[in-house]
Amino acid sequence: MALVKKEFLALVKDRKSRTVLVAPPLIQLIIFGYAATYDLNRIPYAVYNEDPGIASRELLSRFEGSETFRLVENIQREEQIATFIDAKEALVVLRLGPSFSRDLLLGEPAEMQLIVDGRNSNTAAIVSGYVQDIVMRFSDRWMETHDSSTPARLNIRAWYNSNLESQWFIVPGIVGLLTLVITMLVTALSVAREREAGTFDQLLVTPFRPVEILLGKALPGVIIGFIEATLIIGVAVSWFQVPLRGSLPALYLGLFLFLLSSIGVGLMISSMAVTQQQGLLGAFLFLVPAIILSGFATPIANMPEPVQILTLVNPLRYFMVILRGVFLEGGSMALFWPQYWPMALIGVITLALAGTLFRRRMY
Repeated sequence: MALVKKEFLALVKDRKSRTVLVAPPLIQLIIFGYAATYDLNRIPYAVYNEDPGIASRELLSRFEGSETFRLVENIQREEQIATFIDAKEALVVLRLGPSFSRDLLLGEPAEMQLIVDGRNSNTAAIVSGYVQDIVMRFSDRWMETHDSSTPARLNIRAWYNSNLESQWFIVPGIVGLLTLVITMLVTALSVAREREAGTFDQLLVTPFRPVEILLGKALPGVIIGFIEATLIIGVAVSWFQVPLRGSLPALYLGLFLFLLSSIGVGLMISSMAVTQQQGLLGAFLFLVPAIILSGFATPIANMPEPVQILTLVNPLRYFMVILRGVFLEGGSMALFWPQYWPMALIGVITLALAGTLFRRRMY
């Protein structure tokens, strides 16, 4: 506790450190919340076709022949729709009713439904535009060849984000991004600061054991991370009006495990660094790929397979799923166990490695 107190005093007494901890996260939250945009690659889709007629086959063949879409499943039961959307196996589901072809042949309005995953609002909007374009071209062609004046109609339903508000997707991700940045900076510089200031040798002659010194360095990062994340979550809900539908215990358990793994990486970097500049460079060397490979900007499913494997060691990847799941899906702890245990494992391994590196640098 004495070492924790010392760490906080070192941060609080330094005016620049105080400014870095408070102002940049809020400024970045506002900027990213309004300015961040996304692109889209291949689109996995599923089909629930209840119509065996010629019109449905012709329409679906246009999707199968498009390089933009990739068919993942032909659904046989209505209950399967939620399964594929919830598991993110399909970004969209095309549903054609049993009378689709008959209605078109009789010159009556033929309706089809597009169910789209609205958790990524920008992607959902782009996908909706692509589908509308294909359906419109199909309708134009059908009216020309069948001398009809009634086109097919597309009804779009977005799950989890019915109005496709882009901030609902972006802002929860920024919570994880900024929490990682602040936590990494605090922990990656802690041991290096002692070495650069010449107080590292003084720590070694204290009664502290190496594990106690590491705990004293880690706890301030955990506390600061909780405070920063809570502040940013509050701004996301109150300022950006992002709904917080899920369980707060589920969110904060994920936050704790995320901080555990992030601090482990930060202490590893700090244990290897001799100067604060080296610690800072090491932190950014980890931060940039961690953010890119987290799913914050582009879906992990669209990345090459070797890169997808690389993302498995990135704690931000798992926390992104928890954040967006709690905010938009209303998720509970039971839903996030596949995300909890990898972060816990990363935290245990990185903290153990940090302790090993720290002891080697002591002797």
